[in-house]
Amino acid sequence: MKVLKFGGTSVGSVESISKLLQIIEKEQANSGNPVVVLSAMSGVTNLLSSMADKAAQGGNFSNELKELEDRHFHVIKELLAVSKQNPVFTKLRILFNELEDLLQGVMILRELTPRTRDLVLSYGERCSTFMVSKIAGQNLDNDVYINAADVIKTDSSFGQARVNMELTEILIRDVYEANKSKVMFVTGFIASNDEGRITTLGRGGSDYTAAIFGSALNAEEIEIWTDVNGMMTADPRMVKKAFSLPELSYTEAMELSFFGAKVIYPPTMIPAFMKKIPIVIRNTFEPEFPGSVIRHNCENSNLAIKGISSINDISIINIEGSGMVGKAGFSGRLFSLLAREQINVILITQSSSEHSITFAIHPSDAERAQKLIEQEFELELLAKKIEPPVFEQGLSVLAIVGENMKKTPGISGKLFHALGRNGINVRAIAQGSSEYNISVVISKEDLNKGLNAVHDAFFVELNKTLHVFCLGTGNIGTTLFKQLQDHREFLQKHNGIQIRVVGVGNTRKMLFNENGIDLESWQHDLQEKGEPADLADFVQKMKEMNLPNCVFTDNTASLKPIEYYHEIFSSNISIVTCNKIGNSSSYAQYKLFRDTARLHGVDYFYETNVGAGLPIVRTLKDLMVSGDRILSIESILSGTISYIFNNFKGNVTFHDIVKEAQEKGYTEPDPRDDLRGTDFMRKMLILARDAGYELEANDVNIESMLPKSCIEAESVEDFYEALKAENNFFENLKSKAESERKVLRYIGKLENGKVKISLQMVDDAHPFYALSGSDNIISFITDRYRERPMVVKGPGAGAEVTAAGVFADIVNVGAQQF
Repeated sequence: MKVLKFGGTSVGSVESISKLLQIIEKEQANSGNPVVVLSAMSGVTNLLSSMADKAAQGGNFSNELKELEDRHFHVIKELLAVSKQNPVFTKLRILFNELEDLLQGVMILRELTPRTRDLVLSYGERCSTFMVSKIAGQNLDNDVYINAADVIKTDSSFGQARVNMELTEILIRDVYEANKSKVMFVTGFIASNDEGRITTLGRGGSDYTAAIFGSALNAEEIEIWTDVNGMMTADPRMVKKAFSLPELSYTEAMELSFFGAKVIYPPTMIPAFMKKIPIVIRNTFEPEFPGSVIRHNCENSNLAIKGISSINDISIINIEGSGMVGKAGFSGRLFSLLAREQINVILITQSSSEHSITFAIHPSDAERAQKLIEQEFELELLAKKIEPPVFEQGLSVLAIVGENMKKTPGISGKLFHALGRNGINVRAIAQGSSEYNISVVISKEDLNKGLNAVHDAFFVELNKTLHVFCLGTGNIGTTLFKQLQDHREFLQKHNGIQIRVVGVGNTRKMLFNENGIDLESWQHDLQEKGEPADLADFVQKMKEMNLPNCVFTDNTASLKPIEYYHEIFSSNISIVTCNKIGNSSSYAQYKLFRDTARLHGVDYFYETNVGAGLPIVRTLKDLMVSGDRILSIESILSGTISYIFNNFKGNVTFHDIVKEAQEKGYTEPDPRDDLRGTDFMRKMLILARDAGYELEANDVNIESMLPKSCIEAESVEDFYEALKAENNFFENLKSKAESERKVLRYIGKLENGKVKISLQMVDDAHPFYALSGSDNIISFITDRYRERPMVVKGPGAGAEVTAAGVFADIVNVGAQQF
């Protein structure tokens, strides 16, 4: 036989009770008559408690009593045949009248004892169970209502009564034998003492009732029917990716439940634990879902941990001092004091030097605990043997739980890496020698972020989520969004990464959505729903959202975002940028960004600073990391200049080819901005710095390819006239190169710590000879690539390839995160 327990939400409405009855009928047909334990209707226990408190203060509780009656009567009218309603209404009215009389007495006396409170609260289970049993009796002609107070016997610790298991089990067996052929509907939560006075079993009392009955009757299993699909890997309200666990051990369930998993209360499992009876957590509203089985012997699991749980609000007290070192009995005095005063200690950690003890308690107990400790250790405080206890609040406990953690290397490392990389400071750590649980104390404001970061780190079968904030919605930003949308499914399937754009901004508007901005309609949403743009507010909002695994993407060419890089890194947010200003300004700034990113354990990726989507920066880094020595780097890193010299041949004049490049959009409005080589210089400077040289912009030697008259022309029109006037200069260069069977190339070179950019003639033995179109090219000569250089070649400009480079950098942040 089975014991089925239904929680408050399962008896909370007409719809849920209808589902409950279907479950019972199906169980009866499949396995025989179950024992059904019921809670009060959802919210009723709190309502009764509020009524009792009001009565004790002389307040009016008639509205609450009316609400209580209405909820029960509504269910009866909807689910019970009219011909059978009057006897049920009569019984419930008797119960409600008793309750009213009891509360009137409390109001007259202005006194609410624990014994009276238990009696008041008992009406919730008594009314709901009687009501449901009568509704069920329409289809079950063999049902019986059992008041658990008649069979579960306890001491007189009202509110948290201790059960006399030996006597209780005898009484339960007797009542079961007398009603074996019937479906027993049993009140949860309530019991009675030896005098027959009503007691309650405390938090999770109805689960406890089910476990007591299951233990007494040696049930096949105990089913706990609630409103969730079993035990989850984390709180689904905080971790959207949380999923149900098919199976877990008693120990794992106890650990998870203690640290905040509200599905089941730890002490309620003990009777089942002792008899090795499986407990199954099922969902009343999805009865076809198998739920979670808690059992003695679980099958081997490939999960490193079973779940992540938390206690949302705690306080910690830290005691330290030399008088504690080697002092036998100090901890005993401390924790005996707290136990005497009924202060529950959630977590304890002590330094191996014995110089300090830190423990966590509920915030409501913190101030009282601090005063008690100061009184108990008054002499030690006066003698300066210990420091005054330090009390901290606004904290939470995050715990990872699982039997597979035992003797598995790397679990702690993965936990602390996930927290540290997201800037979450750990205030205290506790782990038992059983290795089933590692608990950390963190700031309450970081709990949501921490739960999601740790969940992503441990459950590898799930897609990992990167939260991306994008600044800049020009050609590159727009193209990036299209690429992210087009490759979303591929990324999830092959890389296990979900890139969620949660912030978008430009110079006019900015938009945020922590659940993700729709990349199909982002332009419309930004325009219609966005708020006025403010870069400082954008960064502040990004920090306030406090999401895990964040990336700031700078798709601008503006100096303004650079001013916030240090602040962003310091907030443990990675940066991906195609904006080369940050890395090509002063060396001190370049070094500050790299050092700050390293200090906070985040990434700084800027592949597109040099060659758009070409793997130049990463190639250089890989060569150096692997121990290769860079001898020289030669490159052409300007698509504009590359196009001009690749097509400056035959009868074409230099004036005409520059004009053609401008018309095709390869140059800036003033072509001299490209031909001066300033952008090329910035790229070579970044490469030189990445190669380990502390260079400034003025250390780069740029030989101008233009005569002085062209550079000094007052307007673009004058510039083109100067090009015509200097035609012989360019024709001579072209003729000389052609006569020597060479081609003209504007080449940057890094060698011996010096950078030079100059116009050169190269023959067909040079890797740059066959360059065509607007391609970029770079040649690495190293100890390993001395005879035949490593060459990277391809398009070095354009929205598609630049956005692809940014995309790749974002994915690489994901690879580093997880």
